[in-house]
Amino acid sequence: MSEHFDIWSLTVITVTFILFGAALFTEGFTHDLLLEAGIFLVSVKLIVMAYKSSVASKEIRKELRDIKKMLETKEPV
Repeated sequence: MSEHFDIWSLTVITVTFILFGAALFTEGFTHDLLLEAGIFLVSVKLIVMAYKSSVASKEIRKELRDIKKMLETKEPV
């Protein structure tokens, strides 16, 4: 899983989680907590999308390598 996340993605995850925890303890369970939870969920969604994009990109690269290998080994007609 670490091959899909670079150091900056992990930093954003950590900072977002720390700020959400700090907001939870400083604001308490008030209306502003809903706003903080929304921001946290948007950050999580962006991170999940980046992960899925990385996995899909890796799969596409593998398939392209396979196609290239097939084309190189094919004999001319």
